[in-house]
Amino acid sequence: MATRIRYQHLGTRHPLRWAAAMAGAGVLALIGAATGLYLIVAGHHLTGMGQQVVWGWPHVVAIGLILAGAGAFALAALAPGALGRSGEPWARLGTASAAALLVGGLAVLSLDLGSPQRILPPLELNLMSSFSRNLFLYTAFLAVALLYLATLIEPRMRRYTVTAGALAAVVAVLLALNVGSIFAMLAARPVYGGAIMMPLFLAAALTLGTAALSLTWLAVLRAQGQAPPPRATERLGSILLVALLALATLLALHFVTLAYQPGHRDIARFLLVDGGVYPIVFWLGAVAVGIITPTLLLLRKAARARGQALAWASGVALIGGFAHLFVMIVGAQAFPLQIFPGREVQGAVFDGEAASYLPSAWEALLSLAGPGLALLILLLALRALPLAAVHPPEERTAAEDPPAADSETRATPEPSQ
Repeated sequence: MATRIRYQHLGTRHPLRWAAAMAGAGVLALIGAATGLYLIVAGHHLTGMGQQVVWGWPHVVAIGLILAGAGAFALAALAPGALGRSGEPWARLGTASAAALLVGGLAVLSLDLGSPQRILPPLELNLMSSFSRNLFLYTAFLAVALLYLATLIEPRMRRYTVTAGALAAVVAVLLALNVGSIFAMLAARPVYGGAIMMPLFLAAALTLGTAALSLTWLAVLRAQGQAPPPRATERLGSILLVALLALATLLALHFVTLAYQPGHRDIARFLLVDGGVYPIVFWLGAVAVGIITPTLLLLRKAARARGQALAWASGVALIGGFAHLFVMIVGAQAFPLQIFPGREVQGAVFDGEAASYLPSAWEALLSLAGPGLALLILLLALRALPLAAVHPPEERTAAEDPPAADSETRATPEPSQ
C-alpha cells in the first residue's frame, strides 16, 4: 500500500512567526501601492523614465513575476503526470505560488501604467493585440488555477485532476509565449524582432518559475521543521538545470542571429560590448550569475540532491533572470531608433544618441508591491488551505509511484507544540 500523503495548514505551530511574515509582506505591498498612487498624482517625471525609455525597472519586475508565475504553473500542472504521487505536493504549492506571482506582477504593471482606470473594458479588446490577448490569458490563468487546485484538494473532484492539469499546462505555456510575442512583434526595436523571442521567454518563464517554486518549497519545509528529501530535491534541481540550459541555448542563438544580420549588428554590439551598463549587467548578471553559476552548482547529481545547493542555484537564477529581462527590455529601448535605415539623420533632440536611464528610488519602491503582494497571498493560502506536504521518511522511486489521481491524501492541521 502506498504511503499516505498528509498536508498541513501552516501558521498554527508558530503563529507569531507567521504573523510577522504576514506583516512584513503587507508592509512591502503598502509601500509599493502608496508609491504608485503618489506617482499617479505627482506625475511619472519623478522616475528615471522618459520619451525613449518608457518601460523601466517596474516593468522588468512585473514581467519577471508574470513569467515566474507561468513557469511555476506549468511545472505544477505537469508534476503529477510526470512524477506520479510524489509530484502532487509540487502541484498544490506550485499552483498557489503561480497565482500569487501573477497577481503580484499585475499589481506592479497596473501601478506603473500611471492610470489603472484606463484599462480597456472587455468589449473594447482587440484580439489582434498581444496586450489584449494577455487580459484574456490572465483571467483564464487564475480561473484554471482555482479549478486545478480544487481538483487536487477536494476528493470528489480527483477524477478531473488530469484534465485540469492539461488545461493548466496549456494556459501557462500560452501566457509565456504571448508575453514573448509582445516583444517579437515590435518591429521598431531590432533586438525584439523575430519569433525567437517567444520560445526565449518561455525558457525564461520555466527558469524563473522553477527557481521560485524551489525556494518556496524549501522555505515551507523549513517552516515545518523538515529536511528536504534528497530524491525530490534532485528532481527539482534537474528540472532547473534543463531550463537553464534551454535558456542559455536560445539566448546564444538570439544574439548570434542579431550579429549575423548587417542591419542588427549595432544593437548586438551595444548590448554585448559598448553599451555602458547593459553589457555589464548582461555578462555579469545574466550570464555569469544567472546561468553559469547555477549550472555549475547543479551539474553533479549529488549536489542537486542537497537543499542548500538547490537554494543557492535558485537564488542566483532568479537574479540572473531579472538581469536578462533588464537588458532585453530596457537596453533595447535605450538603443536609438533607426527611423531611416542607411541614412544620416540630424536634429536637435536625441538623434542617434543612446538613452541614459537608471532606475530611480521611486521605481524601486513601487516595485516592492509585486513581491510583497505575492508573498502576502501565498502566506494566506498556506494558512487557509492544506498545501504543505508532510514528506514520508523514505521515498519510493518514480516507477513505484501510483498516478496522482489514485493516491490518498489527508489534510491535517499543523501539530502544535
